[in-house]
Amino acid sequence: MKKWILEAVLFDLDGVIIDSFESWYQAFNVMLTRYRKEPLSRDEFRVTCWGPDLAHNLDVFNLSEEAGQYCINEQLNLVERIDLYPGVNDVLNRLRVDYKLKVGLVTNTPKENVIRTLDYFQLFSLFDVIVTGDDVINGKPDAEMILKACETLNVRPDRAIVVGDTETDFLAGQSAGCSVICMRANSACDARIEKLEDLFAVLN
Repeated sequence: MKKWILEAVLFDLDGVIIDSFESWYQAFNVMLTRYRKEPLSRDEFRVTCWGPDLAHNLDVFNLSEEAGQYCINEQLNLVERIDLYPGVNDVLNRLRVDYKLKVGLVTNTPKENVIRTLDYFQLFSLFDVIVTGDDVINGKPDAEMILKACETLNVRPDRAIVVGDTETDFLAGQSAGCSVICMRANSACDARIEKLEDLFAVLN
């Protein structure tokens, strides 16, 4: 990977810090059924809905904000279906303590759900900035979220890395002028990792 002066690492939430796929998949299908739409298979949900923000997904299915809130509420009740990926606490702590880097969270997930998840796993103290889908006008793949996090951290985008698992993450990071690390993905990026601990091999 290219060498640069690095000051911050910005992480996506779903698919990087936590495995929340099942909770969102179940919540989305409950919403579709409630609003008389055909439920999706897991593969259909992953291809169509996994990555873009909820507003985008509602537009795809011609559903209202009310339906979106219904989905949000359903997912809030499925927090026990979420798994924290191994090594998260150690990785975030090492970046801040050993590498002296600022650590941010940039996620299209609605604020209510982010707060519930971070509280459930006691992760709030490990992030220097948290930007959710409710904090910006345009979610990823737009660069707005990444730029807002960099501005809050007082870090130039070219001195930040975005770690994500979907095309929306990669496009947002690249559009903002950040370097991008793909996690379990094969999109065009500066480096690829399979698990969070692999990040240190990239940084060293």
